[in-house]
Amino acid sequence: MRHRKKKKILDRNRDQRKMLLRNLATSLIKEGKIKTTLAKAKFLRPKIERLITTGKKGDLTARRRLLSFFQDEKIVKKILEEISPRYQERRGGYTRIVKIGRKRTDKAKMAIIELVQ
Repeated sequence: MRHRKKKKILDRNRDQRKMLLRNLATSLIKEGKIKTTLAKAKFLRPKIERLITTGKKGDLTARRRLLSFFQDEKIVKKILEEISPRYQERRGGYTRIVKIGRKRTDKAKMAIIELVQ
């Protein structure tokens, strides 16, 4: 039974889902906005907001936690030095999801997820 199970599965096993989340988060931090399916955008939003909140602390523990997820020093440096200070006064809601219609091929709902300015 699936009582009280809230996580999205996205038709992938655990390792594939983890890597998908890591790649989406890395692309979002690197580019500022990405175009993806609505389900993947909704899957990404809570994790990326938690990571930015972790980066707002700016201490060694926060750096290590971000490195354990991203495994790329450039991305972690960008979060700690550029993105987190921008949201220092903000209490949450760092991302925005904008629906943009459906894909032409399989009619999947598409969305743009972006960092709020």
